[in-house]
Order: sequence, then C-alpha cells, then structure tokens
Amino acid sequence: MVSRWFDRKFEFTFPVGLFPNLCVRLRGTPARLEEMLLDRPRARLIQRPDSKWSIQEHVGHLLDLEELWIARLYDFVKGASQLSVADLSNRKTDEANHNSTNLDDILRRFRAARTQLVTEAEKLAPELHSRTILHPRLKQPMRAVDHLYFAAEHDDHHIARIWDLLRD
Repeated sequence: MVSRWFDRKFEFTFPVGLFPNLCVRLRGTPARLEEMLLDRPRARLIQRPDSKWSIQEHVGHLLDLEELWIARLYDFVKGASQLSVADLSNRKTDEANHNSTNLDDILRRFRAARTQLVTEAEKLAPELHSRTILHPRLKQPMRAVDHLYFAAEHDDHHIARIWDLLRD
C-alpha cells in the first residue's frame, strides 16, 4: 500500500548538482506511464475502487499539477518569497471528469506539458538552482532543485498508486 502523500516528510539535503538528474527523471515520467498503461482495457482504467480515483484520474491529476509545477519554477525566476500555493483539496482533478476523456489524449497533453516544464527548468541560470523559497504547506525553504525533486517524488507517488491499482 502506498503511503499518503500528505504524510510524507522531506529533507532537502542532497547536492544542487543533481539538478540535471532530476530533469531527466521528470522527462521520463510520460514514457513510464505510457508503458504501464499500454493496451490496458478502458474499463480497468476508469474503475473507481472504494470511490477513490481511478487509474485514469491519477494520470489526469499529474496533468493537472503541471500548471502548479511550472508556476513554482517561475517563482524562482521572479524571486518570490513563497512558492505558489497548491489547491490541497484537488478540486481541479475532482471536477475534470478525466474518466470521460480518452487516456491517449490525457497522456499526450501530459507529455507536452512535462516537456515544457523540463525545457523551462533546463533554461534556469545555474545560480537559481540553489535559490530558496518557502514552501507554503511544508513551511520549509525549498531550492529550485528541491522543487524538481518534490515534483518527481509526486510523480512516483501516483505511479506507485497506479501500479497498486493495476495489481488489484
């Protein structure tokens, strides 16, 4: 069973030099999702176990958060005092009705949005990789490299949940 995202604690003590590694990791998420979900029956993808998100809704949620990830990346460029605030209720995902959309469309849009995020991250001046800004929920400073790590961990959290749902 995958632990709850909001129960996670984070320590951002790794070197800033991992920035390129995290860009590669983030760039690979769409391919991992596509491979996991290739040729899966639609009925399986939209099944909502215990009235929780379906596999397809988890994928849609990753797409929904791309807007936040890129806004936070721009927060580092602007020198904001606090990172853009997330909607902790996930209303966007709950209201999106991702199960009525074709999965290939969600995956295509996710790949395009993720490519944009990583492309923008790779353009950051190296001195911005270590700039710190307060994370609004965690109440701790986060470097740009930590932001990428946080986004990659969030990806993996949902990919692990999808994997659990596929095995049920």
